[in-house]
Amino acid sequence: MGTNLHVVPHLDGWDVIYEGARYAESHHATQEEAIAAGTTAARRKHVELLIHGRDGQIRSRNSFGHDPRAVAG
Repeated sequence: MGTNLHVVPHLDGWDVIYEGARYAESHHATQEEAIAAGTTAARRKHVELLIHGRDGQIRSRNSFGHDPRAVAG
């Protein structure tokens, strides 16, 4: 499994960046555009997308890969 993707505020817009990466995958003018791009990438890579608010705190997360909370029954 790959590393998680984050949507984070950066300067005048929003970045989509992999955990631990030095550079963003993409930069967007609005958070909505960044979430759309991040969702597409997270689905393709089967990773979790973590969406941060302007304050840097995680406000939501979406799992597009293996969900560790899922329990086989």
